[in-house]
Formats: sequence, C-alpha cells, structure tokens
Amino acid sequence: MGIFDLSSSHFWHSDESHVLVNPLRPCDADGVADFVQRIRGRNGWCLVQTSGTEGRSKWVALSKAALLASAEAVNHHLEATAQDRWLIALPTHHVGGFSIHARAMLAGAEVVHSEGKWDAQHFAETCAAQRITLTSLVPTQVFDLVREKITAPDCLRAIVVGGGGLSKEVGVAASELGWRVLQSFGMTEACSQIATEPLDHLHTGFDPDCLEVLPHWQLATDTKDHLVLRGPSLAAGYAIQAADDQWQWQAIDADEGLRTRDRVSLWDHGTRRFLRFLGREAQALKIMGELVHLGALQARLDTLAMSTGKAVIVPLPDERREVTLVLASVEGDGSGLMAAFNETAAPYERLQRLVIVEQIPLTDLGKVKLGELQETLRFTTTQ
Repeated sequence: MGIFDLSSSHFWHSDESHVLVNPLRPCDADGVADFVQRIRGRNGWCLVQTSGTEGRSKWVALSKAALLASAEAVNHHLEATAQDRWLIALPTHHVGGFSIHARAMLAGAEVVHSEGKWDAQHFAETCAAQRITLTSLVPTQVFDLVREKITAPDCLRAIVVGGGGLSKEVGVAASELGWRVLQSFGMTEACSQIATEPLDHLHTGFDPDCLEVLPHWQLATDTKDHLVLRGPSLAAGYAIQAADDQWQWQAIDADEGLRTRDRVSLWDHGTRRFLRFLGREAQALKIMGELVHLGALQARLDTLAMSTGKAVIVPLPDERREVTLVLASVEGDGSGLMAAFNETAAPYERLQRLVIVEQIPLTDLGKVKLGELQETLRFTTTQ
C-alpha cells in the first residue's frame, strides 16, 4: 500500500491503494488494505470507512477507475476546466473531499486546502485570496455563512452542497449573499455525486427538489421508491470486520445494482433525467453531513443508562445541523448520563439538549413511540 500526492497522475494511474482514515474512528487501515488487495488484486483501491455494526469496521471499496469516472462526469456537469481552482474545505477521509483531487487532476486544475478548523470567515477570505472558483461544502457550513451574513467573493462560481439536504430557505439566503450553491445528492458507494442541480439554477434560482442525474448513472426505483443504482462509479463492495476480527467481503453486484435506503422520484425531460430526494429509511439520519444510525446510538445510551432509568435519544429538526439529538429522561436530571454519553461520542453524535419527561410513551410491545415523543418534546421546556 502506498500513499502519494493524490493530485498527481502517478497516484491515480498506478496500482497503489489508499485508505481514507477518519481520525474520529478507530481503524485497521493496514488490515483492510491487505485484505482487499488480496481478494481483488492490485488495481488501485480507495477504501473509505463507513458505519458498521456492533462497533466493527466497515469499509467501502472504490476502484480508482470508478473515482475517475465520477470525476469526469462531475467536471462535465460543472464545466470545470484547467482555469478553475478548487478549494478542499471537507475532510479528505470523506469521499466528498477526496474526490476533488480526481476532478482537479483530470481537468488540470489547481487544488488549495483550507487549513485548520472550519471557520466561515476564514473560508470566505481564503476563497478571495486564492481566487477559488469551485468548492464543496456540507449544509452546516453554508448555514454558518448565512448566519454570519458573509458575502461571497466574485471569483467563486459554484459550490456543490452535499452530505445532506440544504433547506430552500437557507439556500436562497446563501444565494442572496452571492454564494452560488448547487444542491447535490450522492453517497460514498457512488464515489460522490449521483445528481446535482443544473448550472442554470445559478441564474434561475436555488431548487433542491430538481437535481439532474449525472449521465454515467442508470437509475431505477423499486416498488417503495427506494433508489437502485447502477453505473461505472459504483463501489465493488464492502470489507467488513467480523466478530472474530476476520475480514469478510460483501460484494455489490454490478448488474443488479445497489438498492439504497433512499427514497426518490425520477422523471425525464427530453434527453435529461432528474431526481427528487423524498426521504430516508427510519433511523438513518444525516447530521452535519455524517450518516448517523439512531438505533446504534440508542444501544450505547441504554448501556450507560442501566443504573439510572429509561432515557431515549430523540431526533428533532434543526436548521443548522439538519437534525439535533435530544435526550429525553424520566429519572433524575439526566445531566450525568448526557455527559457520559457525549464523552465518547463523535462531535456529530453528541446530545445537544436535555428534556425531563413524565414518561416515555411505549407501544404494547414495549417499543418507544418515537413520533409521539418527538411531538411532546417540541412543546417541552428544555434544560
């Protein structure tokens, strides 16, 4: 396994592999790289860690050929050329940040990295000083630009917003400040973008419900409107660490495609295809651009709460974070439980508020009536 300058032609056209390591999660980079290269051959894999089960590592296996096919399609959609300058303001252990290297390499464009912790004012100043023309952000970052009323530099011609949905209100406000935002829809298994707003929306107005499907994808839906994805940028499969610490391979059949948890509607207009995102299966949440599984978080909380009584993590809408996680507790003040949970949680998983309730509504099978609890918490004074 080798790690090179990711923008270099040598890296992208060699048979070396790269592991995109997330510093917030423990990983077995060497083990997964050796395993994937042993079973798939030395053909240049990029391995991206994603959500696993029971704390076990799970990695998406993307070929460099798949990443380059995605980059070519995105460049075509954005009309990217060698005159563009890309700014990476996302972590490169995410496919959204990493894939910018491929786009820039194919177009012959320059890449600039935004250094340090995210700061909206610093981002704007970097764009202006470096004459940035293209970049990618998550909705939380766009929200910060709007909240601080920061105006965009004239050089920036487009921002691809991914990792979650940007509300129409925030998108319009961002546009009024000069931030030329384009909503996209994608996933790690697709090497980033599947559908993105057309460039002409920068002139006609922000519309996150009308995304143009990139031409390298063949999309369909099942009877429940779940997206089925096929195309040259589809992941080959997953490397999953089993309970005995041995690695297992879960292939994605290229002919059958990948059935996702995302519900969408598709329509055609002439030779172009469009997509609207309808929703995601229950308990799969996006918070600050991260995919979070509510069931796994609740299981961790239940372990901590065994001596303190029942408590439930409740997701509520939040304009900045998309979703905020609230702790509903029926015993004590709950502050100790909340602190203990947050101590080991990733930043995007942390509980943001505490609410004391008289009881947790349950079904006759003992399951939490989450919808009812959500409605209760909307009108409950928080501590």
